[in-house]
Amino acid sequence: MATDAGNPIPRFPAGFLWGVSTSAHQIEGAADEREASVWDVFTAEPGRVKDGSTAAVACDHYHRYREDVALLAGLGVDAYRFSVSWPRVNSPGGLDFYDRLVDELCAAGVRPVPTLFHWDLPASLDWLERDTAARFADHVSVVAERLGDRVTKWITLNEPAEHTLLGHALGAHAPGRQLLFDALPVAHHQLLAHGLAVQALRATGATDIGIANSHGPTWPASAEPADQEAAGFYDLLLNRLFAEPILLGAYPEGIGELMPGDVSADLKVISEPIDWYGVNYYAPTRVGAPQGTEIEFGGLTMPAELPFSVREIEDRPVTDFGWPVVPEGLTELLTTFRDRYGDRLPPVVITENGCSYEGVDDQDRIAYLDGHVRALHAALESGVDVRGYFVWSLMDNFEWAEGYARRFGLVHVDYETQRRTPKASYHWFRDVLRAQR
Repeated sequence: MATDAGNPIPRFPAGFLWGVSTSAHQIEGAADEREASVWDVFTAEPGRVKDGSTAAVACDHYHRYREDVALLAGLGVDAYRFSVSWPRVNSPGGLDFYDRLVDELCAAGVRPVPTLFHWDLPASLDWLERDTAARFADHVSVVAERLGDRVTKWITLNEPAEHTLLGHALGAHAPGRQLLFDALPVAHHQLLAHGLAVQALRATGATDIGIANSHGPTWPASAEPADQEAAGFYDLLLNRLFAEPILLGAYPEGIGELMPGDVSADLKVISEPIDWYGVNYYAPTRVGAPQGTEIEFGGLTMPAELPFSVREIEDRPVTDFGWPVVPEGLTELLTTFRDRYGDRLPPVVITENGCSYEGVDDQDRIAYLDGHVRALHAALESGVDVRGYFVWSLMDNFEWAEGYARRFGLVHVDYETQRRTPKASYHWFRDVLRAQR
């Protein structure tokens, strides 16, 4: 994969926020110092994780956070997006860790940007239950009261679409349920939790609040009506279902009546105004009519009864995860959202973008990031109000059901010794940030 060699990355506006992202369960370890999450239960079941591993130790960030903050400072990022483990906050002394982390970040001149839920639900709770949304708002209040004197930018939830689809519809992620469309209440309760979290944060004086939703263009497999219809449904399920309640205060047609509770009242909460909209982008999805058989795709088994089928995107390089590399899909996604939602779309921040490749001399990752940063600039030039870009991820980590087989980091982690080694992409990104300044 070639970069745009010899040409510098275009200049982004002054004040543009450059950062990297991680999540608590994937890096912290120290599982014995917090209560159990649904992921602890899931990974303890044989066969759930491809390499049989768990995140009990992971990158040992809980004990090595000072070393990791030094890596952030050396990289020169403006901000660090991490997540606050709800099970850790529920445990004695758990918030003390985030106090120390935030202090260390502030001392290093790196802005802390916490995500308040990144899939590690306490094992005692269940997103099928409406009360979990209220419990989440209580959690948010506790964290914001403790950290809000130093934290000024907040993210409520990470990727409720994936947590619903992979965790509750297909069973590939924790908690491992295979409910298919009976998982829709999980989506609604997470969106309600987001709205309640916005209210809770506002009550503490927070003024810079967003969400990290995953989105990507949906490409019909052909011009045939059946393929077009299937692609439209997939786009509704993965994009519109999670954007429109927040941005428009309404579900796409036909969806609201499938949701539990007083949906119209809940939508007023879900659509509490936010200050920016976070987008996690990895790739488009090519979708066609159902083929009547199970399909293995991207490490997932897609059941035959789904009203669509996911197809390969051909003639594109792929990452080690098998995901197609389509930088211009990011431009397409952002301009589509601008056209679809108009002035209802607040400023956008890319809260995740990255790729899995082996090796410390990771030229493919450099090419990937180079292409996507340029694609982001093209969206900005097309009139999309983009305010920031966060690379996934600072360092190699526990990649959920893939275990430790996938490496997304700018920093290589030797899991036996916990030694950190900055990769070629770390140095490339550092140089990009210096040039931007």
